[in-house]
Amino acid sequence: MIWKQTVLVSELYFCVCRIMEDSSPDRRGSVFAGLVGVSQVLGLLSVVLTGVWMGHYRGGFAWDGSAREFNLHPLCMVLGLVLLHGDAILVYRVFSNEAKKKVKLLHGTIHLLALVTSIVGVAAVFDFHSASLIPHLYSLHSWGGLTTLILFSLQWVMGLLFFLLPGASSWLRATYLPIHVFCGLTLLVMAIGTSLLGITEKLLFSIESSYPQFPPEGVLANILGVLLVLFGVLLCYLVTREEYRRPPNPEEEALSVHFKTLTEGEAPATP
Repeated sequence: MIWKQTVLVSELYFCVCRIMEDSSPDRRGSVFAGLVGVSQVLGLLSVVLTGVWMGHYRGGFAWDGSAREFNLHPLCMVLGLVLLHGDAILVYRVFSNEAKKKVKLLHGTIHLLALVTSIVGVAAVFDFHSASLIPHLYSLHSWGGLTTLILFSLQWVMGLLFFLLPGASSWLRATYLPIHVFCGLTLLVMAIGTSLLGITEKLLFSIESSYPQFPPEGVLANILGVLLVLFGVLLCYLVTREEYRRPPNPEEEALSVHFKTLTEGEAPATP
Protein backbone atom coordinates (compact mmCIF):
# COMPACT_ATOMS: atom_id res chain seq x y z
CA MET A 1 0.00 0.00 0.00
CA ILE A 2 2.79 2.40 0.94
CA TRP A 3 4.67 1.46 -2.26
CA LYS A 4 1.61 2.26 -4.38
CA GLN A 5 1.18 5.62 -2.67
CA THR A 6 4.89 6.38 -3.25
CA VAL A 7 4.59 5.53 -6.93
CA LEU A 8 1.42 7.63 -7.21
CA VAL A 9 3.09 10.61 -5.54
CA SER A 10 6.14 10.23 -7.78
CA GLU A 11 3.99 10.12 -10.92
CA LEU A 12 2.05 13.17 -9.73
CA TYR A 13 5.31 15.02 -9.04
CA PHE A 14 6.72 14.34 -12.49
CA CYS A 15 3.39 15.27 -14.04
CA VAL A 16 3.40 18.63 -12.23
CA CYS A 17 7.01 19.22 -13.23
CA ARG A 18 6.15 18.50 -16.86
CA ILE A 19 3.23 20.92 -16.75
CA MET A 20 5.45 23.60 -15.18
CA GLU A 21 8.12 23.12 -17.84
CA ASP A 22 5.53 23.39 -20.60
CA SER A 23 3.95 26.52 -19.18
CA SER A 24 7.03 28.29 -17.79
CA PRO A 25 7.94 30.14 -21.03
CA ASP A 26 4.45 31.68 -21.18
CA ARG A 27 4.54 32.46 -17.49
CA ARG A 28 7.99 34.04 -17.78
CA GLY A 29 6.76 36.05 -20.74
CA SER A 30 3.78 37.31 -18.78
CA VAL A 31 5.94 38.23 -15.79
CA PHE A 32 8.43 39.98 -18.05
CA ALA A 33 5.70 41.97 -19.81
CA GLY A 34 4.25 42.96 -16.44
CA LEU A 35 7.62 44.09 -15.10
CA VAL A 36 8.33 46.08 -18.26
CA GLY A 37 4.92 47.73 -17.90
CA VAL A 38 5.65 48.62 -14.27
CA SER A 39 9.03 50.07 -15.26
CA GLN A 40 7.38 52.32 -17.85
CA VAL A 41 4.79 53.50 -15.34
CA LEU A 42 7.57 54.33 -12.88
CA GLY A 43 9.60 56.15 -15.51
CA LEU A 44 6.69 58.15 -16.90
CA LEU A 45 5.50 59.05 -13.40
CA SER A 46 8.99 60.33 -12.64
CA VAL A 47 8.87 62.64 -15.66
CA VAL A 48 5.32 63.77 -14.85
CA LEU A 49 6.16 64.51 -11.20
CA THR A 50 9.24 66.45 -12.29
CA GLY A 51 7.05 68.50 -14.63
CA VAL A 52 4.46 69.10 -11.90
CA TRP A 53 7.17 70.09 -9.42
CA MET A 54 8.84 72.57 -11.77
CA GLY A 55 5.61 73.73 -13.41
CA HIS A 56 3.29 74.06 -10.44
CA TYR A 57 5.59 74.75 -7.49
CA ARG A 58 8.49 76.51 -9.23
CA GLY A 59 6.68 78.76 -11.70
CA GLY A 60 6.78 76.96 -15.04
CA PHE A 61 9.21 76.93 -17.96
CA ALA A 62 10.87 79.50 -20.20
CA TRP A 63 14.16 80.20 -22.00
CA ASP A 64 14.92 83.67 -20.71
CA GLY A 65 17.72 83.24 -18.17
CA SER A 66 15.31 83.27 -15.24
CA ALA A 67 14.54 80.57 -12.69
CA ARG A 68 11.93 79.25 -15.12
CA GLU A 69 14.74 78.37 -17.51
CA PHE A 70 16.45 76.45 -14.74
CA ASN A 71 13.24 74.42 -14.38
CA LEU A 72 13.96 72.87 -17.79
CA HIS A 73 17.11 71.32 -16.35
CA PRO A 74 15.60 68.69 -14.03
CA LEU A 75 12.84 67.88 -16.51
CA CYS A 76 15.26 67.29 -19.39
CA MET A 77 17.71 65.30 -17.28
CA VAL A 78 15.07 62.95 -15.86
CA LEU A 79 13.56 62.49 -19.33
CA GLY A 80 16.89 62.03 -21.08
CA LEU A 81 19.46 60.42 -18.81
CA VAL A 82 16.95 58.33 -16.85
CA LEU A 83 13.79 57.40 -18.78
CA LEU A 84 15.09 57.41 -22.37
CA HIS A 85 18.43 55.97 -21.30
CA GLY A 86 16.71 53.14 -19.44
CA ASP A 87 14.35 52.43 -22.32
CA ALA A 88 17.24 52.32 -24.77
CA ILE A 89 18.87 49.64 -22.63
CA LEU A 90 15.60 47.74 -22.37
CA VAL A 91 14.92 47.44 -26.12
CA TYR A 92 17.24 44.42 -26.39
CA ARG A 93 14.97 42.59 -23.94
CA VAL A 94 11.61 43.85 -25.23
CA PHE A 95 12.35 43.25 -28.92
CA SER A 96 14.31 40.06 -28.41
CA ASN A 97 12.78 38.36 -31.46
CA GLU A 98 13.29 41.23 -33.91
CA ALA A 99 16.21 41.47 -36.30
CA LYS A 100 19.30 42.50 -34.38
CA LYS A 101 20.20 45.27 -36.84
CA LYS A 102 16.81 46.95 -36.33
CA VAL A 103 17.14 46.70 -32.57
CA LYS A 104 20.63 48.22 -32.75
CA LEU A 105 19.28 51.17 -34.72
CA LEU A 106 16.45 51.66 -32.23
CA HIS A 107 18.88 51.37 -29.31
CA GLY A 108 21.20 53.98 -30.82
CA THR A 109 18.37 56.32 -31.84
CA ILE A 110 16.78 56.40 -28.38
CA HIS A 111 20.19 56.98 -26.85
CA LEU A 112 20.75 59.87 -29.27
CA LEU A 113 17.41 61.41 -28.23
CA ALA A 114 18.46 60.98 -24.59
CA LEU A 115 21.78 62.70 -25.32
CA VAL A 116 20.19 65.65 -27.13
CA THR A 117 17.57 66.10 -24.39
CA SER A 118 20.25 66.01 -21.70
CA ILE A 119 22.41 68.56 -23.52
CA VAL A 120 19.41 70.92 -23.63
CA GLY A 121 18.99 70.43 -19.88
CA VAL A 122 22.65 71.19 -19.16
CA ALA A 123 22.59 74.22 -21.47
CA ALA A 124 19.57 75.55 -19.56
CA VAL A 125 21.27 75.40 -16.17
CA PHE A 126 24.51 76.93 -17.49
CA ASP A 127 22.56 79.77 -19.12
CA PHE A 128 20.60 80.37 -15.91
CA HIS A 129 23.77 80.45 -13.81
CA SER A 130 25.42 82.89 -16.21
CA ALA A 131 22.38 85.21 -16.24
CA SER A 132 22.11 85.09 -12.44
CA LEU A 133 25.87 85.43 -11.84
CA ILE A 134 25.95 82.08 -10.02
CA PRO A 135 29.27 80.18 -10.12
CA HIS A 136 29.35 77.08 -12.31
CA LEU A 137 30.22 73.55 -11.23
CA TYR A 138 30.76 74.12 -7.51
CA SER A 139 28.51 71.35 -6.12
CA LEU A 140 28.83 67.58 -5.97
CA HIS A 141 25.62 67.36 -7.99
CA SER A 142 27.12 69.38 -10.84
CA TRP A 143 30.35 67.36 -10.80
CA GLY A 144 28.45 64.08 -10.92
CA GLY A 145 26.01 65.32 -13.55
CA LEU A 146 28.63 66.66 -15.94
CA THR A 147 30.76 63.53 -15.51
CA THR A 148 27.74 61.36 -16.27
CA LEU A 149 26.86 63.36 -19.39
CA ILE A 150 30.44 63.31 -20.73
CA LEU A 151 30.73 59.55 -20.18
CA PHE A 152 27.27 59.04 -21.69
CA SER A 153 28.36 60.95 -24.80
CA LEU A 154 31.53 58.86 -25.03
CA GLN A 155 29.49 55.68 -24.57
CA TRP A 156 27.22 56.65 -27.47
CA VAL A 157 30.15 57.44 -29.79
CA MET A 158 31.89 54.17 -28.91
CA GLY A 159 28.69 52.22 -29.51
CA LEU A 160 28.29 53.91 -32.88
CA LEU A 161 31.86 53.08 -33.91
CA PHE A 162 31.86 49.50 -32.68
CA PHE A 163 28.34 48.27 -33.41
CA LEU A 164 26.57 50.43 -35.99
CA LEU A 165 29.26 51.59 -38.40
CA PRO A 166 31.23 49.08 -40.47
CA GLY A 167 34.92 48.72 -39.78
CA ALA A 168 35.20 47.19 -36.31
CA SER A 169 36.31 43.57 -36.41
CA SER A 170 34.35 40.77 -34.76
CA TRP A 171 37.14 40.40 -32.23
CA LEU A 172 36.93 44.07 -31.23
CA ARG A 173 33.14 43.96 -31.00
CA ALA A 174 33.17 40.85 -28.85
CA THR A 175 35.86 42.30 -26.60
CA TYR A 176 34.10 45.64 -26.14
CA LEU A 177 30.54 44.27 -25.79
CA PRO A 178 30.67 43.38 -22.05
CA ILE A 179 32.34 46.73 -21.33
CA HIS A 180 29.58 48.52 -23.26
CA VAL A 181 26.83 46.70 -21.36
CA PHE A 182 28.48 47.32 -17.98
CA CYS A 183 29.02 51.01 -18.72
CA GLY A 184 25.40 51.43 -19.83
CA LEU A 185 24.05 50.16 -16.52
CA THR A 186 26.69 52.06 -14.56
CA LEU A 187 25.73 55.32 -16.27
CA LEU A 188 22.06 54.70 -15.46
CA VAL A 189 22.96 54.26 -11.80
CA MET A 190 25.12 57.40 -11.93
CA ALA A 191 22.30 59.39 -13.56
CA ILE A 192 19.80 58.35 -10.88
CA GLY A 193 22.28 59.00 -8.07
CA THR A 194 23.05 62.45 -9.46
CA SER A 195 19.32 63.13 -9.78
CA LEU A 196 18.85 62.33 -6.09
CA LEU A 197 21.62 64.77 -5.23
CA GLY A 198 19.93 67.39 -7.41
CA ILE A 199 16.53 66.84 -5.80
CA THR A 200 17.99 67.30 -2.32
CA GLU A 201 19.99 70.35 -3.38
CA LYS A 202 16.96 72.01 -4.99
CA LEU A 203 14.79 71.38 -1.94
CA LEU A 204 17.38 72.84 0.41
CA PHE A 205 17.75 75.92 -1.77
CA SER A 206 14.01 76.42 -2.18
CA ILE A 207 12.24 75.33 1.00
CA GLU A 208 14.99 74.72 3.55
CA SER A 209 13.08 76.35 6.42
CA SER A 210 9.79 74.50 5.85
CA TYR A 211 11.18 71.18 4.58
CA PRO A 212 11.10 69.51 8.04
CA GLN A 213 7.35 70.27 8.26
CA PHE A 214 6.56 67.96 5.29
CA PRO A 215 5.27 70.61 2.84
CA PRO A 216 3.53 69.24 -0.30
CA GLU A 217 6.44 70.26 -2.52
CA GLY A 218 8.90 68.40 -0.34
CA VAL A 219 6.73 65.28 -0.19
CA LEU A 220 6.30 65.32 -3.98
CA ALA A 221 10.06 65.63 -4.50
CA ASN A 222 10.73 62.79 -2.07
CA ILE A 223 8.26 60.57 -3.91
CA LEU A 224 10.02 61.48 -7.16
CA GLY A 225 13.30 60.27 -5.69
CA VAL A 226 11.74 56.98 -4.60
CA LEU A 227 10.26 56.44 -8.08
CA LEU A 228 13.65 57.05 -9.70
CA VAL A 229 15.29 54.47 -7.44
CA LEU A 230 12.55 51.90 -8.13
CA PHE A 231 12.87 52.53 -11.87
CA GLY A 232 16.62 51.94 -11.74
CA VAL A 233 16.35 48.81 -9.61
CA LEU A 234 13.70 47.30 -11.89
CA LEU A 235 15.69 48.13 -15.04
CA CYS A 236 18.82 46.52 -13.63
CA TYR A 237 16.80 43.44 -12.65
CA LEU A 238 15.29 43.05 -16.12
CA VAL A 239 18.60 43.52 -17.88
CA THR A 240 20.63 41.16 -15.70
CA ARG A 241 18.20 38.24 -15.45
CA GLU A 242 19.46 35.40 -17.64
CA GLU A 243 15.98 34.21 -18.69
CA TYR A 244 15.19 37.62 -20.17
CA ARG A 245 18.28 37.78 -22.35
CA ARG A 246 17.92 37.96 -26.11
CA PRO A 247 17.91 34.35 -27.42
CA PRO A 248 20.75 33.51 -29.80
CA ASN A 249 19.82 33.63 -33.49
CA PRO A 250 21.79 31.06 -35.54
CA GLU A 251 21.59 33.14 -38.71
CA GLU A 252 22.80 36.30 -36.99
CA GLU A 253 25.55 34.47 -35.13
CA ALA A 254 26.74 32.89 -38.37
CA LEU A 255 27.31 36.39 -39.75
CA SER A 256 29.11 37.61 -36.62
CA VAL A 257 31.95 35.42 -35.38
CA HIS A 258 32.79 36.44 -31.83
CA PHE A 259 35.93 36.08 -29.83
CA LYS A 260 34.72 33.04 -27.89
CA THR A 261 34.00 31.20 -31.11
CA LEU A 262 37.55 31.75 -32.26
CA THR A 263 39.21 30.78 -28.99
CA GLU A 264 36.90 28.41 -27.13
CA GLY A 265 34.44 27.16 -29.69
CA GLU A 266 31.50 28.48 -27.67
CA ALA A 267 28.42 30.27 -28.94
CA PRO A 268 28.81 34.02 -28.50
CA ALA A 269 26.67 35.73 -25.93
CA THR A 270 24.07 38.26 -26.86
CA PRO A 271 23.54 41.55 -25.04
